[in-house]
Amino acid sequence: MANYLAMNRDELTAEKAALEAKYKEFQAKGLKLNMARGKPGPHQMDLAMDLLKMNDYTTDAGTDARNYGELEGLQEARVLFADVFGVKPEEVFVGGNSSLQLMYNLINIGYVFGFPESPCPWSQVEKRKFLCPVPGYDRHFAITEEFGFELISVPMTPNGPDMDIVEKLVAEDPDIKGIWCVPQYSNPDGYTYSDETIERFAKMKTAAPDFKIFWDEAYIVHHLTDEIIETPVLLNESKKYGNEDRVFMFTSTSKITFPGAGVSAIACSESSMKYICKRFSVMIISYDKMNQLRHVRFLKNKEGVLAHMAKHRRRLVPCFDAVKTAFKNNLIPCGDIAHWTDPKGGYFISLYVMPGCAKRVAGLCKDAGLTLTGAGSAYPYHKDPEDSHLRIAPTYPSLDEVETASELLCICVRLAVAEKLLADKAD
Repeated sequence: MANYLAMNRDELTAEKAALEAKYKEFQAKGLKLNMARGKPGPHQMDLAMDLLKMNDYTTDAGTDARNYGELEGLQEARVLFADVFGVKPEEVFVGGNSSLQLMYNLINIGYVFGFPESPCPWSQVEKRKFLCPVPGYDRHFAITEEFGFELISVPMTPNGPDMDIVEKLVAEDPDIKGIWCVPQYSNPDGYTYSDETIERFAKMKTAAPDFKIFWDEAYIVHHLTDEIIETPVLLNESKKYGNEDRVFMFTSTSKITFPGAGVSAIACSESSMKYICKRFSVMIISYDKMNQLRHVRFLKNKEGVLAHMAKHRRRLVPCFDAVKTAFKNNLIPCGDIAHWTDPKGGYFISLYVMPGCAKRVAGLCKDAGLTLTGAGSAYPYHKDPEDSHLRIAPTYPSLDEVETASELLCICVRLAVAEKLLADKAD
């Protein structure tokens, strides 16, 4: 294995032929592998099956969780999520199984009604915009695209979004109504925002009085090492500057217990809580309090959540290591043709291949039986200007499947790069 960038045309042609032979061997296996979405594997979900054994649904207050009421969520559930978030229980709203649905509903509230400080509903802002750190979470971007926002890309750094760009944009343009953030083990890079970045978010000046930070703590307890990373709580930091009404924090148990049957939560200021409850009360009387109570009895508190997540970690770490080992052994010797992140938590690894090759890599993988998230999906409108980024999700397949998928992925990267270098030399 040699440096592709130092090869002449004949050497690249020979290398391409050798890779094509290996690739055909994989095609002949009839593989059906999937590393597209960040789904827990069956063995992870099995860890929470005891949650379903509960049969007493009387709450601590003596009420029946099977009946109507308590829109904001059961008090004990609010206490549990407050412990996870690092906020007060009265600042927590506990919903159904989907935090993404809560995000959608809040964007819809802004669109139809606006927020208390809004000059008008967002639907009446002709050139409404939303900031999108890239690469980022495609489902976040899809929500604001659905509501007609112009999506503005902001580059990510290992410390979070480029705050010089964020601060300049939001200070100058009142049509920018918010920003999407995954502050801990970001999707897909696995970066954790620095304390300085969080403080800058808390105190920054915005031209829009109703600017909102959608702060998705999807991976707040999803550690892949023994190091438990804790960062300042944005809602608490924002109070110091009188900006607490701009913050909506989200989390869920989707990747803790059951993705299709978990519990979600919002943390926000008490004044924002009153406002969103006013709007939500027309839509729903209460979310699934039986499920909320099951989760409280099973997880108990943040310490219990972390103990449960340690069981997840024992299953996930070998899968992440398998991907990184394959990249190290099969890509580094080929020269500067790819690089990747080394996350300490979360569900993804970002793979950056030679510009102009990501779509080709994803296509080759698909044709050999390996499904990846579409190239460009981590960018607004699915347009990666470099055609370089691929999001790798090693969580759902078995370890054997991850090892096979990683070997195939490396062959596809090398083949795509060899093709591009040959094409460049022909020009």
